[in-house]
Amino acid sequence: MQATKPTSKKRIDRDTDHPQERRARELVRGAWFIGVDGCEAAHFWSPVEQTVVVIEDDAAETVALADTPFSILADWVAYTDEERGWEFHRVGGSLLTDLRRGLDR
Repeated sequence: MQATKPTSKKRIDRDTDHPQERRARELVRGAWFIGVDGCEAAHFWSPVEQTVVVIEDDAAETVALADTPFSILADWVAYTDEERGWEFHRVGGSLLTDLRRGLDR
């Protein structure tokens, strides 16, 4: 007899649980969440289109990396860090770097 897994877990609907992600995916293909900057804008990255989507309040802006002086996503992350800071982001670094950053605050 085969054991069955309980089905009581709630299925997460990404479109309703994350409206900013839904908006980013409407603007570019394959948007991945990068993080939230110091002004509380959410940043998303489309590796397919090499484009960043920045969503702040109800406004959304797309920025093609080719239209900037940056050649890689890490450059965009560094630029945003200098201009606005990050509440958190998921690009580059390591667990050790994150721990050090947390201790410095």
